[in-house]
Amino acid sequence: MSVSTQPLNDIYKHAEERMQKAVEATRHEFASIRTGRASPALLDRLHVEAYGTSVPLKQVATVSAPDARTLAIAAFDRNTVASIRKAIETSDLGITPNIDGQTIRLGIPPLNEERRKDLVKIVRKKAEEGKVAIRNVRHKMVDEIKSLLKDHKITEDDNKRATDHVQKMTDRYIKDVDTLVSVKEKEIMEV
Repeated sequence: MSVSTQPLNDIYKHAEERMQKAVEATRHEFASIRTGRASPALLDRLHVEAYGTSVPLKQVATVSAPDARTLAIAAFDRNTVASIRKAIETSDLGITPNIDGQTIRLGIPPLNEERRKDLVKIVRKKAEEGKVAIRNVRHKMVDEIKSLLKDHKITEDDNKRATDHVQKMTDRYIKDVDTLVSVKEKEIMEV
């Protein structure tokens, strides 16, 4: 019986894409976790009430880091400055904004030891969420492989090889998330 490996290649490709997205989502989550340094990415998750709706900060202002301890937010419209200030004050950043006309300045205070440890816990929690997403992809792909076996589209040997391949892919992406965690933890704990 001649069996096509095309369905398996499609499964591998799909798994690879979804696992890569899970790693990227984790990396994006980490970017918004405050370390001692000023980074415009800190404000990526911030939404502002403007023009009767909630919009991402990037749509109403530009964010820059003039130095290692300061973020400058330049509002496009003077009328949104109060909304931007309110969004920052109600966020989990713990930073008080200083308003200077259409510019809002955020002084990034150095982190104390307790806050650093809390941030490491948050990093680990977000990393675990990323790993769970990767494992869910693996689970779905293994189910698809079993379905191909049941429909006699692949052989038992193909099933074993495909399952092993998906597991190796899973291990590789989980290792990527672990690498992101160690880099972020080092960045947080750096005084």
